[in-house]
Amino acid sequence: MLNNSFWPGLFAFFSVFLATMVLIEFGVYVASRYRERFLEEASTELDDVLIQMPAGRVLDLSLGVATAGMIAAAILFSTRVESFSWKWGWLLILGVGVVLFWLPRLVLRYLKVRRLQKFNIQLEEALGMISSSLKAGFSINQALDEVADQNIHPVSVEFRLLTQEIRLGVPLEQALENMNRRLGSEDFELVATAILTARQTGGELTGTLERVAALIRERVKISNKVRALTAMGRLQALVIALMPFVLMFMMSWASPALMDEFYASPLGIVAVIMVVVLDVLGFLWIRKITTIDV
Repeated sequence: MLNNSFWPGLFAFFSVFLATMVLIEFGVYVASRYRERFLEEASTELDDVLIQMPAGRVLDLSLGVATAGMIAAAILFSTRVESFSWKWGWLLILGVGVVLFWLPRLVLRYLKVRRLQKFNIQLEEALGMISSSLKAGFSINQALDEVADQNIHPVSVEFRLLTQEIRLGVPLEQALENMNRRLGSEDFELVATAILTARQTGGELTGTLERVAALIRERVKISNKVRALTAMGRLQALVIALMPFVLMFMMSWASPALMDEFYASPLGIVAVIMVVVLDVLGFLWIRKITTIDV
């Protein structure tokens, strides 16, 4: 005969089982949605820097870097720290994995920013070529071909994509809009607006492009001057960001027993995580202050 605790225990088992299934289903749904969003954003970033690589490779690389970093951190802490405790140490190792997971995406964004800066610098020379070609009697499409035929990366690559779209039958207005959306450059937005306005109103495009080139030249000059004036602030942000980690390394080298107890205690693990979070926020804050849009 079943005792009185059988049915409550059975109901509790099925309740826990169903709750676990719901949580697993929800986790799978969230993971799939995040994967779709990650692949979409990674594909856009790869297209921005013209890297021929499947977006899934970026996800695989991110997971690989995060896994390798977590394994390296686990081996380092378990072998170097005598009183290392896995009870709280896994939080620190998990934090290392989360930070390293975003490393490939950060590299892509850095490459995009550097490529855009180089494009803006070369855009003035490209406008000079277009203006000279127009003065020689070329059409706007032939002038764009002259820039595309040059071996000036990345400006010639972008203009080559522009001319290829025009040859495929895309109107010049739409091709310029696609290039503007792909680059996200304020300088090229001025160029596209000037070309479209001159075509619609019948104005002198040569003089307009020369004035836009002069404006871009002044903007680049002022931007370089601002970067030189804020170089000390950016260097201070880097020094302040690295100082806690350098001090932590020096204290671990000078007094390993003291730091072993610190790393093994829950309060020490929480303190390390808080230091990393606040250090990153402070670095981003200082970078935001020293970044001045021209």
